[in-house]
Amino acid sequence: MSTTLHAPVGSYQAKRNHVPATSAAVNELVAGALERCVRVDPPPKVELAMSSRLTFGASSMLPVVGALARVAKTGATVLLQGESGTGKEVTARLIHETSPRSKGPFIVVNCAVLTDELLESELFGHEKGSFTGAHAQRRGRIELAHGGTFFLDEIGELKPTLQAKLLRVLEERRFERLGGSTPITVDVRWVAATNRDLRAMVQDGTFREDLYHRLAVFPIRLPPLRERREDIVPLAESLLAQLFPPSGRSAPARLDHASRALLSGADWPGNVRELRNVLERAMILADGPVIEPEHLWIEPSAAPAEASSRSSEGGSLAELERQAIQRTLAAVSGNRRTAAVRLGIGLRTLYAKLKQYDLH
Repeated sequence: MSTTLHAPVGSYQAKRNHVPATSAAVNELVAGALERCVRVDPPPKVELAMSSRLTFGASSMLPVVGALARVAKTGATVLLQGESGTGKEVTARLIHETSPRSKGPFIVVNCAVLTDELLESELFGHEKGSFTGAHAQRRGRIELAHGGTFFLDEIGELKPTLQAKLLRVLEERRFERLGGSTPITVDVRWVAATNRDLRAMVQDGTFREDLYHRLAVFPIRLPPLRERREDIVPLAESLLAQLFPPSGRSAPARLDHASRALLSGADWPGNVRELRNVLERAMILADGPVIEPEHLWIEPSAAPAEASSRSSEGGSLAELERQAIQRTLAAVSGNRRTAAVRLGIGLRTLYAKLKQYDLH
């Protein structure tokens, strides 16, 4: 995974080469994993949350799911780390919805989109007359999150002055509005997220070490799609199901085998967000019910170099499929069962393709 700390949630390597592809089988596997990770009967809302929010089948995600299940039932502060598009806000909502605070508010503030002055007012609120334009008292977002969960997205963008003020709230669970002197006590569960290396920022002096340790009580790293390729096809199918109602189609579009191979072989630097965009474009381009490789406009930075080059030269779909199978087998050291999972096809279909393309 990475050097980021993870909760010890057990080993699931025995499942590595037997990951199911269907959503029903995935949910069954998830439920079993959660029962081993956490003694909760039944796991609170996990089946609904997993099927609608975190579609997956990769064994690399099982420790993440186990960690989420463990921490959700507590009040511990969670730090979600991962690249852009890996689903940090979705995961934060999942923590909230499966926690004892699920009936309380879920408040989100993105630290990257506001100036320091606006962000401070947004977080802490202000009293009437505290600054020019403050015509009335305004409650801050932290105050509004009382009894629920407060999600601080892009926490790495927070400036040092606000880092100090946030640290005080985390430590004392109270603060004053801008221009006010009356302490306001809050009962809030904190979840923060970043795509930056906070440890490195601590070392170079741009992020407070004491704040980092306050936030990183329970750090969870969300792996990018290129580290969980088994998930790409099931996730794509889930996204297609979500996208078809606004598209005007009567039913979700389907992916053919070549499209599945192409999606599974891409690196997806934009992760789930980029995958969703590609699929939405494909639904517009595909006249029929099946999405084929020519409907998938994948950015050069995401597509495998060999496939992109071959496609631009007008290579046949069969050749693209053949190359995708070769790359996948090489990536899994020839393990055909794992290759079939990554390609999103059945093992018998893979054997037929190997025979068809004379791959041994």
